[in-house]
Amino acid sequence: MSMYELVKTEGAAKRGRLVTARGVVETPVFMNVATQAAIKGGLSAEDLDAAGCQVALCNTYHLHLRPGDEVVARLGGLHRFMAYDGPILTDSGGFQVFSLAPLRKITDSGVHFSSHIDGRKIFMGPRESMRIQSNLASDIAMAFDECPPSTAQPAYIQEAVDRTTRWLYDCIDEMDRLNSARSTLNPRQVLFGIVQGGICHDIRAAHARQLARLDMAGYAIGGLAVGETHEEMYGVLEATVPHLPRDRPTYLMGVGTPENLLEAVARGIDFFDCVLPARNGRHGHVFTSRGRLNLFNAQYEQDDAPIDADCACSVCAKFSRAYLRHLHKAKEILAMRLCVMHNLFFYNNLMAEIRQALENGDFAEYKARKLENFGQGRH
Repeated sequence: MSMYELVKTEGAAKRGRLVTARGVVETPVFMNVATQAAIKGGLSAEDLDAAGCQVALCNTYHLHLRPGDEVVARLGGLHRFMAYDGPILTDSGGFQVFSLAPLRKITDSGVHFSSHIDGRKIFMGPRESMRIQSNLASDIAMAFDECPPSTAQPAYIQEAVDRTTRWLYDCIDEMDRLNSARSTLNPRQVLFGIVQGGICHDIRAAHARQLARLDMAGYAIGGLAVGETHEEMYGVLEATVPHLPRDRPTYLMGVGTPENLLEAVARGIDFFDCVLPARNGRHGHVFTSRGRLNLFNAQYEQDDAPIDADCACSVCAKFSRAYLRHLHKAKEILAMRLCVMHNLFFYNNLMAEIRQALENGDFAEYKARKLENFGQGRH
């Protein structure tokens, strides 16, 4: 069973520590997205360590399709498969219920998918998701849920929330069974429940209160960063987080920008994940202490400065903006790798600074200063 220690607080913000089967996670933390057991952009597990990564996030749906979760299990589980020793969180496949809407049909027992790769028929319900995640042998498994569009009518959102809750009971039961089985690769795998409810504050609050009574290892807030405004997202957090147990980790799924991370930490979030740093890096967009840079801009053609003079990553120590721009313009794979490495370092370092600010008791001042700096350099 995971164990979460609340180390320090500042207002709603939390500085925590989660013990998992594969090590300790210091929170707030950004989880680096390794969808198919790899960071897009040519990074290895060793690169994750260099970037300060504490947790890798892998995708249940995609790994079920290829190479297949049973293949991963026969090869010793995800840690051995991708040569990564740190904690791993696997999502449940629930987000694909949203993102692959044209290729799926939802029923009360689960979701029928047509594979986006070859069209073959797949069924995934709560018990199937737990079995897949058990085969992957992650440290943290996510409950199978339905992520409704934020624009859906409240009646449908409530229906999706009720279905998510029923599925959660099946997830709990199946995980208990799997963790007791002699053949299970990681019998210490733990389960996080997911709060849904679109941007309906009353539905969110009620669902949070309902799940809080189940004494989960952690609680995620799903169904955000799917089209709502940042202000709507922050409003949902303010309506939801106060109803979740303070002594358990909270996870905001799929978020976000550096500004989002700061604002969400201030509202009580511990865990984050987002494809943004890797995706932006692959397209020449890099994060700095003064905002974001687009390396394709002509002004960097002869710029001998590093991406960020205040950054301690290996990319900034060695390479200039001009060189990285040249690599991108020449379509060299190295361009993606170096910029993704920098962006992941930036995100993980930001979280380390947030943790230090919380320990120092000056997070509010730190947050205001960082937000002001980020607004100065988007070009």
